[in-house]
Amino acid sequence: MLLVDDHAIVRRGLRSILELEADISVVAEAGGRGEALRALDRARPNVVLLDLKLTADSNVDGLELCSEILRRRPDAHVVVLSTFLDEDLLNQALRRGARAYVLKEVDVGELVRIIRAVCRGESGFDSRSAALVRAIAAGTTAGSGPPLTDREREVIELIARGLTNREIGREMFVSESTAKFHVRNVMRKLGVRRRAEVAYTAGERGLLRHEASG
Repeated sequence: MLLVDDHAIVRRGLRSILELEADISVVAEAGGRGEALRALDRARPNVVLLDLKLTADSNVDGLELCSEILRRRPDAHVVVLSTFLDEDLLNQALRRGARAYVLKEVDVGELVRIIRAVCRGESGFDSRSAALVRAIAAGTTAGSGPPLTDREREVIELIARGLTNREIGREMFVSESTAKFHVRNVMRKLGVRRRAEVAYTAGERGLLRHEASG
C-alpha cells in the first residue's frame, strides 16, 4: 500500500495502525504529487490510500493525481480519503477510477474492511458515503438540487449575513480556503453564479432559518 497525504504525522499514524493487520503492508509514503508518482513507479503498490487535499491551495488536488495514478497503473486500487461528504466529489472520484470514497472520520475497522474489499476488486464506502451512493442511485437527491450538508446550510446562513470567506472561516474554525470550497459547493448546489444570489435563492427554497439582518 502507498499512503499519500501532505501531513507526515497523518501518514505515520495511518501506517502504525494499518500495519497492525497481518495482511496489510505499507510499502511507501508520499506527501505530494511528484513524490507519489515516483513511489508508484518504484514500489508498485496494489492499493493507494489518497487524500484529496494535498496542498494548502486546493481541497481537491488529489482528484487529478487519482487520474494520473490510474493512467500509469490501471491495475492499482485507489481509496480516496476526504474531509467532505459531497455528491460531486464522490462522483468525480469514481469517474476518475477510484474504487472507494472514505471520510477521514471513518472508524479504523471500517477502513480496514474497505481496503480489503478493494483488494478483492470490489468498491468500498464508509457508512455515510454509502448512504449518499444509495440516495444517488435511488434518485432521491434530484429535484430542487443536490442535498446540502449541515455545514453547507451553516455557510448559507453566514453568506446571508454578509460575511466574507475569511470571516466564514473564522466562524466555522476552518481555513479561508476551506470556507471558499464550501461557498463554491453551496453556489453550485443552488445553481447560482454569483455570491449575491445565494441568500435570495436559499430564501426562496426555505433554507434560511431567519431573514438576514442588515
